[in-house]
Amino acid sequence: MTDTTFGGFIATMIGPKRRWRQYQARVRQLPPNYRAAVEAIQRHMMHFVPTDADSEASRFEDLAALFEQAAADGTPIREIVGPDPVTFAETFVRDYTDGGYVPARARKQLTDAIERAAG
Repeated sequence: MTDTTFGGFIATMIGPKRRWRQYQARVRQLPPNYRAAVEAIQRHMMHFVPTDADSEASRFEDLAALFEQAAADGTPIREIVGPDPVTFAETFVRDYTDGGYVPARARKQLTDAIERAAG
């Protein structure tokens, strides 16, 4: 393996991990109810297959940015996700993924988690 190839391989392996850690750090900075909502949506989004590593990272970064802005503006969680958090999450992830299967139990878990986070 040449140095260039090896460097590309390392960047491929480390890059997404670094972005994931940065995303997690951003989520930890959110107010508790916003953090709970993001973590619930994040669990739901794990059922979907990303188109590539960049899309995988981007969808979570964009989710964090959405909730960071909402928290800064004082936007209620229900105003962000609407009356159906499952539809919100699945619509949100559609641009970043090839699709996935979400069991009914996971959909109920997301709905319940958002209900608790929204108060």
